[in-house]
Amino acid sequence: MIKRTYVDAMQGLGTLPQLERLVRPGPQDDPYGWRRWFASLFAIYETDRMIGLDLPWWNVAATREIADFLKARPAARVFEYGSGASTVWLARRAGEVVTVEHDEAWLRRFERQTGGYPNVTLLHRAIGEGPQAYVGAIEEVGGQFDLIVVDGRHRAACLAQAIPHLARGGIVLFDDSGRSRYRAAIEHCGLVERHHHGRSYCVPYRDHTSLLTNGPF
Repeated sequence: MIKRTYVDAMQGLGTLPQLERLVRPGPQDDPYGWRRWFASLFAIYETDRMIGLDLPWWNVAATREIADFLKARPAARVFEYGSGASTVWLARRAGEVVTVEHDEAWLRRFERQTGGYPNVTLLHRAIGEGPQAYVGAIEEVGGQFDLIVVDGRHRAACLAQAIPHLARGGIVLFDDSGRSRYRAAIEHCGLVERHHHGRSYCVPYRDHTSLLTNGPF
């Protein structure tokens, strides 16, 4: 109830013309600076607005690191568990993005937002088909990926499934990595972790995103 009230209030405030003009980032603004982060607070659960801000819903420092990683690899192959504004953010920076989503209704609406990106492939795997249909989607696609994003359902299982498909020197981005139910999977996965805890898009509190690699950072 409190969460829903907060989200409704922030979304409503974001539509006020005076506030919208105040927080609207300019073209020269630092994409990882305070102004862009502040604007994202009013775009919580608003995918269109997050796409307009060109932001994923991750920790800010982790986002900057992934942006630099992809800048050095413009042809990068990306697999993503959990579709959203991050899908478009990735499509603007990578050669190929394959994203799997469990919610079919959401995915059908999201097709409009990814229609202009021929490098995006959307996959639907319902949880009702069994967890493995969703978790194993990366196996169906096959091959190696430079970046794998774990930000959807069954995250511990997705991480284990993803590791054999991680290219040498690649990165797994594991969002919300501070949650206790994920820590054992992360700590025992065999990858090196860089844990970011701090300012994060869409929320007014410090949050967690971890980057995991099979090579040195």
